[in-house]
Amino acid sequence: MIPSYQILLGNDFEGMSDKAFWMEEMRLAELTEPLGFSSIWCVEHHFDSPYSMSPDNLQVLAYLAGRTQRISLTTGAIILPWNDPLRVAEKIVVLDYLSNGRFQVGFGRGLAKMEYQRFGIDMNEARERFDEAAEIILEALRTGVMEADGKYYKQPRAEISPVPVRDFRDSLRCIAMSPDSLYAAAKLKARMATFIQFPIEQHAEMIDIYRGHYRELNGEDAPPPTLTEFVYCHQDPDVAAAVARERMARYFVNVTRHYNLDGGHFAETNGYQAYSALSDMINEAGLSEMAAAFCESQTYGTPEQILETVRHKRSVVGEYDLNCVFSYAGMPFDQAEASMRLFSETVMPELAAMSTQPAAAVTG
Repeated sequence: MIPSYQILLGNDFEGMSDKAFWMEEMRLAELTEPLGFSSIWCVEHHFDSPYSMSPDNLQVLAYLAGRTQRISLTTGAIILPWNDPLRVAEKIVVLDYLSNGRFQVGFGRGLAKMEYQRFGIDMNEARERFDEAAEIILEALRTGVMEADGKYYKQPRAEISPVPVRDFRDSLRCIAMSPDSLYAAAKLKARMATFIQFPIEQHAEMIDIYRGHYRELNGEDAPPPTLTEFVYCHQDPDVAAAVARERMARYFVNVTRHYNLDGGHFAETNGYQAYSALSDMINEAGLSEMAAAFCESQTYGTPEQILETVRHKRSVVGEYDLNCVFSYAGMPFDQAEASMRLFSETVMPELAAMSTQPAAAVTG
């Protein structure tokens, strides 16, 4: 296991300009290659600086392609219902060229009602829009031509220029955090990626569903899932716990606000009904208790505590790829950098060795 690095780009600092914040985030991202991370992932989000301001993750990764040489670059993810399929295909090819083949495509459908409203797109259409756009884009990357006459996307025949030089289906990632997204990811033969929100045992149930769909639809075992987790590493366990609980709880509050997770709209929105259970949990348990539980589901502590957490999660879900968020919720950049460096020096060599050891038996 060689962990990857997730960029969120949420400016939750008092008095820091967005420009200054972005420059610091890019500086941290550039450290990932010398520190030995396998990939840089970047989200897509709009209209909410404290949570995330990353309106074009392909552009972010194009910048980082020019600042790095070896590390892979992954969209985590391009939110298909918010983007024109033809423009997405063109941008993918350009980034693939500029990165010399280091780019890995990740797709998602989005969850925030606010983002859908401001784009003027009915959230009830999200599932169908995602499914339709994904097939159109992947076929265009395979053939070099996009042509569509679907329910949502009407595209006259257009040649993709510059010309695609590879088929991305074999390296596709899809964010999958609900039952229908698990099926969609498996149908596309994509690697499942998810953000850890609950105890790993709860996520294991979802991973097993994905593996079952994947095997049924593709006639082979699914690749390891990618688990995106908030990470804080410090030699002092008390410091590690205090920092993690403060920052991760603060992040969860931002998540709840951005997605309106405690609202009642999910139960009435096509394709999002599964999220109503999370809304009920937040309203019943309270935001503070849910934020504390979110923190305890993440990966923090001393290097040995982090390794023990990874060992436990591997014993539950089998092999997985760890995607680490180090900079979040107004954490001072020197603190985030120190955590990254300690993790790289002490944890990553052990994780690489751990990959040669058997994990739990895969079910599903």
